[in-house]
Amino acid sequence: MIALLQAKADGLWTRSQIRDNVLAGIVVAVVALPLAMAFAIASGARPESGLYTSIVAGVLTSLCGGTRVQISGPTGAFIAVLAVITAQHGIAGLHIATLMAGVILVGFGIARLGAVIKYIPSPVIIGFTAGIGVIIFVGQWKDFLGLKPGDSGAHFHEKLWSLVQALPSLQPATTGLALLSLAILTVGARHLRRVPAPLVALVVVTVLQSLFHF
Repeated sequence: MIALLQAKADGLWTRSQIRDNVLAGIVVAVVALPLAMAFAIASGARPESGLYTSIVAGVLTSLCGGTRVQISGPTGAFIAVLAVITAQHGIAGLHIATLMAGVILVGFGIARLGAVIKYIPSPVIIGFTAGIGVIIFVGQWKDFLGLKPGDSGAHFHEKLWSLVQALPSLQPATTGLALLSLAILTVGARHLRRVPAPLVALVVVTVLQSLFHF
């Protein structure tokens, strides 16, 4: 509501502004929903869990956020943490951990401890982010290449070795669609201006799969 009042005070409730915002919201939703499902699967949860989370979280942050320029949405940074929790404690453990994390964040906000982040050294943040990037990259091999690994274990090196052993089971059709999506994302980021490249990739690959039934 604060964001709506701020937008009205800034004169952003004109017909053209509303039209542009609605179109932007539709495009972002189309791209974010499959992304949320992918993050849920990578975290060990069911696809619909990602859908519910992205919808509920998006609505709550829009209604209760303190500024109209706040950005909220699914993020891959938590996959490395959530996947381990799900593997060790199941979905029930993941729910409890999520509630505990929410309570801690609210407590930090009430105590105004957000500024503590500036005392965390930059190499720690960079190393953490780079490590998450490697984990997400390796975690996508299974779906990108259509692999069928066996019991991979809970640790990163165990999952990596399991994927390497499963490389002979690579599926050409799945890999081809994945490479096509990657090419569209790469080229579209440079040449597409009005339409997001992820949306184009999603539509093209979905149509191809519907037509040829790989």
